[in-house]
Amino acid sequence: MSDESAQPLNPSPLPRIAVLATGGTIAGAAPDATNTSGYRAGVVGVDQLLQAVPSLSTLARIVPEQIASVDSKDMTLALWTTLAQRINTLLATDDIDGVVVTHGTDTLEETAYLLHLTVKSDKPVVLTAAMRPASALSADGPLNLQNAVTVAAQKSARGQGVLVAFNNRIHSARDVVKTSTYAVDAFQSPEIGALGWVQDGRVEFQRGVVRAHTLATEFVIGANWPNVEVVVSYAGVSRIVVDALVAAGVRGIVVAGTGNGSIHASMQQALADAASQGVVVVRASRVGSGHVMRNGAAADDALGFVSAGSLNPYKARVLLMLALAAGGTGPVALQKIFDTY
Repeated sequence: MSDESAQPLNPSPLPRIAVLATGGTIAGAAPDATNTSGYRAGVVGVDQLLQAVPSLSTLARIVPEQIASVDSKDMTLALWTTLAQRINTLLATDDIDGVVVTHGTDTLEETAYLLHLTVKSDKPVVLTAAMRPASALSADGPLNLQNAVTVAAQKSARGQGVLVAFNNRIHSARDVVKTSTYAVDAFQSPEIGALGWVQDGRVEFQRGVVRAHTLATEFVIGANWPNVEVVVSYAGVSRIVVDALVAAGVRGIVVAGTGNGSIHASMQQALADAASQGVVVVRASRVGSGHVMRNGAAADDALGFVSAGSLNPYKARVLLMLALAAGGTGPVALQKIFDTY
């Protein structure tokens, strides 16, 4: 038998992975290689990012697209809408097998959770980023991008919801948070740990995602975003900010409470007054891990408050905006949504 006849008649083509660039540190550049803080984010285009990782061509057929070039601290609701709609459009076709999004680290966890709730496909969607700009000595972006494409190309990543590949770990968008201002292992899932890992082309999932996501949610991305803001409880806090937000017409307020979502008496009274006027109040915690027990630190039923559970204040804001946009009203119905997602 010749060597030619020994080859598969129909070899499987590499998967087609769309790489959507939005800017961030991974696309940042500084005056010299030792500068990892005084850089401009989002100045390196997607083609240049891909050129830095030539091995990607052995993993997938890459379809690059520049969605935006922003520092993710400046992420906007309009850009969230654009990104989610573009991902849904791409994944609805047979031409794309998965999506990788390059993003800034500052708001990555919020964008990832938004997509986790609004992407309408079971195909892999993987976000990645970098803590060091592309111009830096030992830049971490190229390896993170390599690993993100590796994960997105894996069949085992289907049905896991939106993922974050960072520093060889694979995180669920619901659980992951940024925990350091400088370290390359800045992203962690503090409460229950990573989903798995990726290294040298190998992907292993060690647990699955339990809560509903993507195709199993009731949320559809749209252009109209209810106004929801975040306030913080701390020693000596007044009610000034809460009263100002209510006067401005906000639909919801998420409070980053102390400990188990406890709230200073002055702010709690202001929030109770807000709830009596129809503003949705969600109790979260500023601690960084754990969960806020309903009625644990405040009489939620009496005050009309909702518990964020294990969501941090910023992800709780994302869920509350989507819930309100979907027509969710009243603390009982909204609590069910927070308990579900």
